[in-house]
Amino acid sequence: MPKSHRPYAPAFRERIIELVHKGRTPEELARQFEPSAQAIRNWVRQADRDDGRRQDGLTTEEQAELRRLRRENRSLREEREILKRAAAWFAVCPEKGRRVQREAVPPG
Repeated sequence: MPKSHRPYAPAFRERIIELVHKGRTPEELARQFEPSAQAIRNWVRQADRDDGRRQDGLTTEEQAELRRLRRENRSLREEREILKRAAAWFAVCPEKGRRVQREAVPPG
């Protein structure tokens, strides 16, 4: 069995979730359709969080925001590290960072 599966279509997932809410068991649906019973339970759990029926985890929107903030945080840490290294380099080699002042040439 492959480690990952191509994501199922949102409409398919919604239909399976609807069937579970109407009383079918995840095991029954897993036998009839391809997703595992655990995958179906996970879909139902996440849909319940998104709809406000559960409070034991993050909604899909909150998960997306958390991913975005972690990515932004990682980028900011990398930028800070680059600036810290540049500042240390210029502190050791100050002549490299100085601008050469050119004498003003009088017009004409």
